[in-house]
Parts: sequence; structure tokens; C-alpha cells
Amino acid sequence: MNIFRAILDTILPPRCIKCGKIISDNIGLCEDCFREMNFISRPYCRKCGYPFQSEHLPRNLQCPRCNAGKIAPFRYCRSALCYDDAAKPLILALKFMDKTDNAVVMARWLQQAGADIFDAGVDLLVPVPLHYARLLKRKYNQSGLLAGELGRLTGLSVDYQALQKHKHTRPQVEFSGQERLKNVKGVFSVKHIEKIKGKRILLIDDVMTTGATLKECALALKKAGAKSVDALTVARVVLS
Repeated sequence: MNIFRAILDTILPPRCIKCGKIISDNIGLCEDCFREMNFISRPYCRKCGYPFQSEHLPRNLQCPRCNAGKIAPFRYCRSALCYDDAAKPLILALKFMDKTDNAVVMARWLQQAGADIFDAGVDLLVPVPLHYARLLKRKYNQSGLLAGELGRLTGLSVDYQALQKHKHTRPQVEFSGQERLKNVKGVFSVKHIEKIKGKRILLIDDVMTTGATLKECALALKKAGAKSVDALTVARVVLS
């Protein structure tokens, strides 16, 4: 495999998924683009993973929203990156521009960002589903690609069918605040309850904005008997 990899890299050298520059290792980003990315690291809320501004805080601190029970369906939430001007092109390229190879690199980021979730125990990866009408139009579900690549890295099974979106909704980007929650309220359901009951589920998605979609997915999974539900995304919106 090492010889084959060397030959392939000579013919088709690895390139940065952001700028296209040839890179020495198949790590996804060149040094310049890597420095532009705002990877989320500690300290952050131990429950929802929201990064704190101060670097001198206890590791097990919870944010005020989690203390108030605002993100109750989840055991933990984690994200690899802040969703900003540096990360946005990579996410949009995966989602809308057929840059499916981005999922290979992003899955490695997910594995690192979700290390404590995996340590706590995960039985099954479940991608946030698309309604079939949108899936036919887009031809693939970016969350499914991410989950598949993460499954290969971790050895965990991926269930692409258990969670379904049974109602077609307008894109969440058209809404803000409470309107996002209303737009996805009750639109997810579990088709095969026996595959979910008693399992520790890890939800996979590309971006967490308000968390409305992920929360509705988690509620459907918990209703179906999931033992716990965690969420892991490539990026999340972080308010300055």
C-alpha cells in the first residue's frame, strides 16, 4: 500500500482542498490555509462544546444555556471549526459543488473534535437526513458522506435509513432564531425503532447554526428509545 500510495502521489500529488496548492502530505490543507482555520479547542462548554472567550477557565465548566437546560436532548455536542469566512467555502463546496473529497479530510477533523464523545461510548453513527425531494435534486447527502468516512476511520457502523425526514421544508438558511425551530418541528422520525432502541447514537452534520435541526433529530431518536444522543459537526456558528 505504501508503494502504491507513493506512485499515486507522484502521478496525482495531493492538493490543498481550499486553494489547490500541491502539498507534501495528504493532510488536506496547505500551511497557509491551515493557519486561516479557526479550529475549536478547549476551553469550551463540556456539554454543548461552545468555545469560551477566556483561556483560563476550568475544563468541566458549562455555559449558561446548558445550565438552564437549553440543549437537553444531547449528552454532548462537539464541532471541529468555527463557521466563518475561512471555513465557509469548504462547507459550501462539499454541500453544493460536488467536492465530495472534502469529506475525507473533514472526517479526520470530526474524529479529533469528537474524541471525548468516542471515549464516552458510541454504538452507531447517524447522519442528519435530507428529504427525498432534496436528495434527488442534490444527488447526495453531505452528512451521509461525512458519516461514512468517519465510520471507516472509527470502525463504527453507520445507519443511513433509521432516521428520516418525512416532510419537505424550506432551507433553514431562509430563517433565523425561533423560525428555524418552527420550520423543522416534528419533521424527523425513526423508521426502524429496533435499530435505535438502547443505542448510543452520534448524529453527524456539516454545520450547527442554532442547533434546531440537530435538536429535532435528537428528540426523534430519544422518542425511539435511544440510550443517548450526541452531535458532531464539522463547523458551528460562534457569535463574537
